[in-house]
Amino acid sequence: MIAYLYRRILMFIPIIFGITIITFFIMHLSPGKPTDTTEFQSKVSSEIRQKFIAIYGLDKPWYVQYVNWLKRLSRLDFGRSFKDDAPVLQKIAGRLPATLLLNLCSLFLIFIVAVPMGVLSALKKDSVFDRISGVVVFAGFSVPTFWLALILMIVFGIKLRLLPISGIRSVSIDEISGIAAILDTAKHLVLPVFVSAFTGLAGMSRYVRQNMLEVIRQDYIRTARAKGLKEKDVVIKHALRNALLPIVTVMGLSIPGLIGGGFIFETIFAWPGMGRLGYEAIMSRDYPVIMGVSTIAAFLTLAGNFIADITYAYLDPRIRHR
Repeated sequence: MIAYLYRRILMFIPIIFGITIITFFIMHLSPGKPTDTTEFQSKVSSEIRQKFIAIYGLDKPWYVQYVNWLKRLSRLDFGRSFKDDAPVLQKIAGRLPATLLLNLCSLFLIFIVAVPMGVLSALKKDSVFDRISGVVVFAGFSVPTFWLALILMIVFGIKLRLLPISGIRSVSIDEISGIAAILDTAKHLVLPVFVSAFTGLAGMSRYVRQNMLEVIRQDYIRTARAKGLKEKDVVIKHALRNALLPIVTVMGLSIPGLIGGGFIFETIFAWPGMGRLGYEAIMSRDYPVIMGVSTIAAFLTLAGNFIADITYAYLDPRIRHR
């Protein structure tokens, strides 16, 4: 078990290295430079722009810039933002809690809704419930995230005025405290969490359904029923645990999609997370922030997969004893 986890940790190093070098290369292939933005062109003279390029080494080949970035990264120095000269790590630290809050709530919603839905669909195959859940799954795969976000904002935010449509808290948050402040943040979470979880919920429920259908056909399930066990015990204690083993891996692999999707709905909902920070950095060609966000996102993705591996090894004795 220890050797297995040790090998998984060692694999992180080349993966993160590969992600950073590909990101850095693509970033420099994209048209335009940080000094080509409207803000630079309108407010900064050509001499200042040239000094800026020389100070940050933007006149050097991309691979030289990458090596210099790696040297700084070895000291946990992600550099300073081109936009406001703030430390990149400080900017990410300020946005990371909001992204983690949103993603954890989304994963929780996916799990508590998708698992019961998939189990019931498997146990009541071809029933009305199974057909309705199939329609929900089809909608989840088909509806674009940005379109769904805009529709929900119009309906629940503008027409019905039930939920806020932007930010993580109200403008008047300083005037409230305690439970009222928590409820205010919860209201701001409703729409972003639903949009974030909708597609993942649809896919996960189908995956649970398929696994459950395979498990309940196994001989040991028929044996458990033949022994006179209650159907509830057969489903929960025997079938569900084995059906959920592959789900652990899928949950870990769903983290990249949640982080990547954050670029879209965090921007739409003005959610102050890493996705919105990354989008703003891309639009302003803020290279240090782009690299910082991509590196942290890669690390969080690998950490999620690592947690999935540990959980899978805990649930499956065959992994533990290898």
